Amino acid sequence: MPPVSSSPSSPTPLSRDFVVAALRTAGCVFAEDEARLILAAARTPDELAAMVDRRVTGLPLELVLGWAEFRGLRIAVEPGVFVPRRRTEFLVEQALAHAPDASVVVDLCCGSGAVGAALAAALGRVELHAADIDPAAVRCARRNVAPFGGEVHAGDLFAALPDSLRGRVGILAANVPYVPTEEVGLLPAEARDHEPLVALDGGADGLDVLRRVAAEAPNWLAPGGCLLFETSERQAPTALEAFTRSGLSARPVVSEELYATVVVGLNQT
Repeated sequence: MPPVSSSPSSPTPLSRDFVVAALRTAGCVFAEDEARLILAAARTPDELAAMVDRRVTGLPLELVLGWAEFRGLRIAVEPGVFVPRRRTEFLVEQALAHAPDASVVVDLCCGSGAVGAALAAALGRVELHAADIDPAAVRCARRNVAPFGGEVHAGDLFAALPDSLRGRVGILAANVPYVPTEEVGLLPAEARDHEPLVALDGGADGLDVLRRVAAEAPNWLAPGGCLLFETSERQAPTALEAFTRSGLSARPVVSEELYATVVVGLNQT
């Protein structure tokens, strides 16, 4: 697909039909919807042409727009940051169902901070903390949790969190990487080429980070607090074993509509 131009040789603004056709030719399944969003976001004809060019060359729509919709929120995203998926809304729903009165929320491996922001928006006045090892994610998450008074910490899993949270966390949402190393290359190009490997690669069986979090989570959860992971249906039995070894009462929950599997562990001490 040749680049779109709004140069002096083609001075008129790109029409909706032109944008739709360009996106459809590039293989965008929802070309009409994407065109509507891009046209609404572009402030000038040159900016519109540049946005269409970026999309037809494979940049994810959310990165073209600079935001992703997640549970009714506009979550800021930027290149190099994991884009929140609609299926992860199921993790938020399960957290709210299992701990509707949580007053302390931690979004671990937070990426853009979408999960933490969505939980804070639903729960109201909560103490919100998020953490990630990737500096780009930390920078992006700070923009998204700031309206909710949240704090974002840089570091490796629990090492990033203040010790004052030990034994106080009502919801520990950990959207850890869970793609097996050998399967990363099979991911769609939008993820494989534009998202950080640290947010995708979960080790040999995809569950290396999950095991680390499950092992230490009971030290941070409040009595009755819950730990939630998103994983695949195939990996769920192994994930359950990790929860059981850590002393949590765990079960998988599946959304067929969203093709989502979440493992929920409760601290019963």
